[in-house]
Amino acid sequence: MSRKLFVSIHLYLAAFFSPVVIIMAVSGGLYLLDYEGEVIRTEVGHVAGAKLDASSHTLSSDVVAVLAALNIRTRVEEVRVRGDNFYTRPSSRQNYTLRQTESGVDVEVANPDLQAAMMELHKGHGPKIYVLFEKIFALGLVLIMLSGLYLGWMSPMYKRKTLLISGLGLFVFASLILI
Repeated sequence: MSRKLFVSIHLYLAAFFSPVVIIMAVSGGLYLLDYEGEVIRTEVGHVAGAKLDASSHTLSSDVVAVLAALNIRTRVEEVRVRGDNFYTRPSSRQNYTLRQTESGVDVEVANPDLQAAMMELHKGHGPKIYVLFEKIFALGLVLIMLSGLYLGWMSPMYKRKTLLISGLGLFVFASLILI
């Protein structure tokens, strides 16, 4: 492959993914600075006599039926189970928590603000199409880094600097994970 092709790949991928990198870096940085965002939770109602079975093959449709009993129409891509709680996904937007009780199912709506929604996206809890985009994004970032390193290594003027700086980066990373 020619140098010109590597420059083009590097430039186009970097240009395409730069908005995502910036948004993810800002929201991740805010999270690390203890601004996790807020999720406003509100009780919606109780469906008496309803029973959810975590091992049921029809769990998603069972959850949709419980929500429909409360006149809630929503798209449920997936249901996560933790104990007696059932969480609808995607959770990066309005979602529901259903709690199995002795008398039925309690339902709560969760509305994340922008920061909380971004953190759910970071965790891969967004819509399935977004999760696919994140996988492509990860591959794109690897290609951006590899093409940038290749261009630096192949340039007589930048070869030594590229090797030293990438070696330093590797050293700092390895040092920090061993602490």
